[in-house]
Amino acid sequence: RTWVKSANGTSIIKIISATMFAAQSARLVTRNVVVPAGRQQQKRGFINWLTNYPDKVMETKRIQQAGGTCQGEYNPTWLKQPGDNITLMIGAGLCGYGLILSSMGMYKLATGKGKKD
Repeated sequence: RTWVKSANGTSIIKIISATMFAAQSARLVTRNVVVPAGRQQQKRGFINWLTNYPDKVMETKRIQQAGGTCQGEYNPTWLKQPGDNITLMIGAGLCGYGLILSSMGMYKLATGKGKKD
């Protein structure tokens, strides 16, 4: 064996052998762990919540079909849920803001204003 000394004076081989010993002893300890009889391995709390989730499809469908389904102009489907008006306002505001900024940018490009010298 070649003994290689590290910067702080310890040998690399001693460090490697200590690491290997720790790994082997951890393997032995975990191999001998026995699960007590009668104890449930998995409680499935999160999975049960996902699989037993209440079905609200028919409730949503009833709201969407209120007043018939062919009334697109006067009572659009995308405005029937509570809170849809707020979403519409936010979306329209963002689109308007983007349109204003892009038109200002095109104007500056066309006229050469706002250049950094």
